[in-house]
Amino acid sequence: MEHDDKPLLRVLSGRRVDPPPVWFMRQAGRYLPEYRAVRARAGSFLDLCYTPDLAVEVTLQPIRRFALDAAILFSDILVVPHALGAGVAFSEGEGPRLEPVGDRAGLARLDPTRLHERLEPVYETVRRLRSALPERVTLIGFAGAPWTLAAYLVEGRGSKEFLQPRLLARRDPPLFADLVELLTEAVIEFLSAQIAAGVEAVQLFDSWAGVLPETELRRWCLRPARRVVAALRERHPHVPIILFPRGVGASLLHFANEAGAHALSLDTTVPMAWAAAQLDGEGGLALQGNLDPVALLGPEAGLLAEARTILRAAASRPHIFNLGHGILPGTPPERVETLVRYLKSAGE
Repeated sequence: MEHDDKPLLRVLSGRRVDPPPVWFMRQAGRYLPEYRAVRARAGSFLDLCYTPDLAVEVTLQPIRRFALDAAILFSDILVVPHALGAGVAFSEGEGPRLEPVGDRAGLARLDPTRLHERLEPVYETVRRLRSALPERVTLIGFAGAPWTLAAYLVEGRGSKEFLQPRLLARRDPPLFADLVELLTEAVIEFLSAQIAAGVEAVQLFDSWAGVLPETELRRWCLRPARRVVAALRERHPHVPIILFPRGVGASLLHFANEAGAHALSLDTTVPMAWAAAQLDGEGGLALQGNLDPVALLGPEAGLLAEARTILRAAASRPHIFNLGHGILPGTPPERVETLVRYLKSAGE
């Protein structure tokens, strides 16, 4: 199907669509009872990610419920470290735990030679989804950005500050640079293979970019993102790329001007009106976002008012409606339905 038949791809090609296409980060997840039922029988979380029958099912669940314009592959950013040989485990209520990488010996344990072999179940999920999705729905693939993956690998777990990777990057820049280099190449290969399997757009999640100051941000986030984008544009020139450098504030302008992506996803700390004004001269660059996920837990009138503010602020440019981060576990599915119905009527 051509871009003109898929609203999300039209926007990613630099055109406005009214009403704007909509999808949500973490649209498949714990807020849906049907997801919880599949998760309960899947075994571990990684088993769910690596079992195509189950991963296809949970990817399709929100598409069946809501009039969304995109499905995002159900997986996790940490499948890349796992496929490189790092120990990764998910504990309910505790988040991920990883075998930490803090020295050359730890880096040497990471082996890219079996990356595609270990990630083949993910590619099979993509292949099955392409034939299962409605024709107007775009299939989005994704990966974690090199800095965010490195942060988890060095810290060994989630963190609000990610002190250990930040210290390692300053104490041993060559070691940290080698880790980021290995991850950059792995991310390029992973996204390229997803595209070969059938995804139509990709998103790069740099979820923890916001913990870095400007100089470090440029070195460990912006430069690797630019490399990933350049490599994918060369290999797959017709597949658009969305960047999500979460928490970077005004440095978002550097990503807009230098990274070369087709769209930037905004977190909730960036006013849509500011971003639209600052980036007004950036050609067809699309903006994605950026409703506060908490709004879906609040009063309906407030939810719709916040959505209306975002729509008006982005009215002058290509825009994809999304959240500023993922749907929260306690979100009522009925509230998501209300929001999608409102968004679909906004252009009438």
